This record gives sequence, structure tokens and C-alpha cells, in this order.
Amino acid sequence: MSILLAPSILSADFGNLNRDIEIVNRGDADSFHLDVMDGVFVPNISYGFPIIKAIARKAEKPMDAHLMIIDPDRYLSNFKDLGVKFLSVHYEACTHLHRTVQAIRSLEMKAGVALNPHTPVLLLEDIVRDLDFVLVMSVNPGFGGQSFIENSLEKIARLKELILKKNPNCLIEVDGGVNAENAGELARAGADILVAGNAVFGAPDPLEAMQVIKSAAYNI
Repeated sequence: MSILLAPSILSADFGNLNRDIEIVNRGDADSFHLDVMDGVFVPNISYGFPIIKAIARKAEKPMDAHLMIIDPDRYLSNFKDLGVKFLSVHYEACTHLHRTVQAIRSLEMKAGVALNPHTPVLLLEDIVRDLDFVLVMSVNPGFGGQSFIENSLEKIARLKELILKKNPNCLIEVDGGVNAENAGELARAGADILVAGNAVFGAPDPLEAMQVIKSAAYNI
């Protein structure tokens, strides 16, 4: 079983962004996780296309963009043009989710759907066959540094059951409060991709922190 690690740039030091990008390039990470917030869908604003363009110039690993915005369809081609490989939109933000997912795939990006903590996995029953991954929010979206919501483990397990029935190739990504202490539990529950922000960039040694999280995830 391969567990992937995606450090969240939201927790990086934007005054030393080149340094933190290089840490991800050098470290035991598999992608860059980009949290895009509009201040409407979530109560925070993160960063936009100029910052992502700057990251893309330096990134040596794939970019995974998580859109916490309303009406994401307006911007799908922009993310493609910036070199994003994995793109997730929120179930709660898309009136015509199937159309949005198909548009992402038509742009040759991996298509994901994100679920807020209160959104049940059963709502994905008719769309999961079309997905490359599902992003489970294990905190309420909008801010880094929040505590992990414990019942997310049960939610991930339920999602894994659905995926095994409908689309075994679909991956499960988990974002929010991920660290070395819960990485193994998340992997046991069925997670394939772990997004870690503060646990990486808030550590005294981010390179070591990435190794520790990865090791903990494999210790299942």
C-alpha cells in the first residue's frame, strides 16, 4: 500500500516561500497541496493565481489544488494552464457536480470532490465512478491549525466501502489536523493521501517531520 503525503502550502512561511517550496521538493513529499479560498464559501481568503504561478515555477512535484470557492467552473482552465495536476471542488459548492467533474477531466486533470465534515459520503454514490479521488475534510474548511475531528475515521471507512464497490481506483485524500499521531489510523481507515500543513511547516525540522508522518502512515 502506498501512502502519499501532500504538504499544505497554506501553512508555509510566505515571507520565505522559495525556501519552503524547496523543502517540499527535497523532502519525503509527493505533491504540493494548494488551498484556494475565496472568503465566500469559507470565511477566509488564501492566495490566487499569481502565488500559484510562482509556486509552479519552483515546484518539482505535482500540484494538487483544493478549491474552497463558489462557482469553481469559471476557473478550471486557469488551473490547467498553471500546471495543476489534481483539482478538487466541493460537493457543497457545485449545483451541477457531474458537469464540473467532466470538465475537469476533459482538461486532463485528475478530478476530485471534497466533502465538508457534515456532508455524508452516501451523497457521492452516483458520482464516485467518475472521480479520481475524494477529499475528506477532517476539520471545518477555511483555516489551518485546527484539531482533527475524530469521527472522520469512521467517515473514511464508510467512504472506502463505497469506493471498493463502485470505483476501486478512486483514492481518498484527508485534509485537516493530520500529523504523525493519527497518520497510521488514517491509513488503516482507508486514506491514500495525507495533507499536512502545520505538522510539516510548524515543525522544527520540516524534512524530518515529513519522514516521521510517512513512517507513521506505513506503520499499520
